[in-house]
Amino acid sequence: MTEASGTTKGWFVVFEGGDRVGKSTQVHALAAALTASGVEHLVTFQPGDTREGATIRGLLLDPSNHLDERCEALLYAADKAQHVRYVVQPALAAGKVVVCDRYVDSMLAYQGAGRALQVADLAAIAGWATRGLRPDLTVLLDTDPVRAVGRVADQDRLEQAGSDFHARVREGFRELAAAEPERYLVLPGLVSLRATAARVRTAVGALLGRELTEPQLIQLRGPAGTDSRELR
Repeated sequence: MTEASGTTKGWFVVFEGGDRVGKSTQVHALAAALTASGVEHLVTFQPGDTREGATIRGLLLDPSNHLDERCEALLYAADKAQHVRYVVQPALAAGKVVVCDRYVDSMLAYQGAGRALQVADLAAIAGWATRGLRPDLTVLLDTDPVRAVGRVADQDRLEQAGSDFHARVREGFRELAAAEPERYLVLPGLVSLRATAARVRTAVGALLGRELTEPQLIQLRGPAGTDSRELR
């Protein structure tokens, strides 16, 4: 993993995609595989996985808040600065695999493509906030946003932004992946949980230079039309 100040010992794996596409499921599936393989790791997320970040997350997702687009972007950047400094960097320095649900590309897709802010400006702000820390691998789960967001009744502020907004976000993610194919693994979301987890496991295993063990499967309810088996 390369950052502005040099090379760290660990590996940084990020999951990206629109809302409700199955990122959290795959994050925990990968974590289970790392555990089964005896690989030290940390599971984390943005925004909100610090004390200060939790406050920021509340502001960002509360449907009663009406945030200016630039205010929204700067709040995300503030969360990233705190999170990278006090959560991600220490884990990488300790040689762990850091598995993160959302990172900089979410800001570029949501506030850039979605809110129509300049992506170059956002990238500069995010790069400064994160001290230039970039993922070794980004897994993008790509799904029709109408199918993903529409299946949830209790929606947060961003999920309520409308189908056009989420379509722009999806296209933003796709453009980011096309620009850096060597960093991205693009997979369909809301399909076979087991098959998707296997492809992620293979990609991360290649990154680490070792084969990862498939963890035990349990039976859970899944969205209609998907494989309901989930890894734990």
